[in-house]
Amino acid sequence: MTLALETTDLTVQLQLADGWFTVCDLSTLVPGRGVAALLPDGRQAAVFRDRADRLYAVDNRDPFTGAAVLSRGLTGSHEGRPFVASPLLKQRFDLAGGQCLDDATVRVATYEVRAAPRSLD
Repeated sequence: MTLALETTDLTVQLQLADGWFTVCDLSTLVPGRGVAALLPDGRQAAVFRDRADRLYAVDNRDPFTGAAVLSRGLTGSHEGRPFVASPLLKQRFDLAGGQCLDDATVRVATYEVRAAPRSLD
């Protein structure tokens, strides 16, 4: 069976130092899964859409291994906090604040993220 992709005029944008950066169309984000986005400075962000249509973005680099894999991690929640678990060593990172739920001394960067109308430019 082939499913039609959701169509929308919304894009996903991350707040960077010099303004909002468009990552992808909102319709490309599957709830519960992440995507990796290459940022203008060469870093990567892991962007997530949850089943309640909330958006999150964290650094894609796993601080325990150095691998850019968090976008491929499993999402879930612990005590009401949404997290992504690294696919390598399974540490969980709070998607809202970046704090590692398994080691309080470690965190990943987070990005402000929004869904915005597609620019006509």
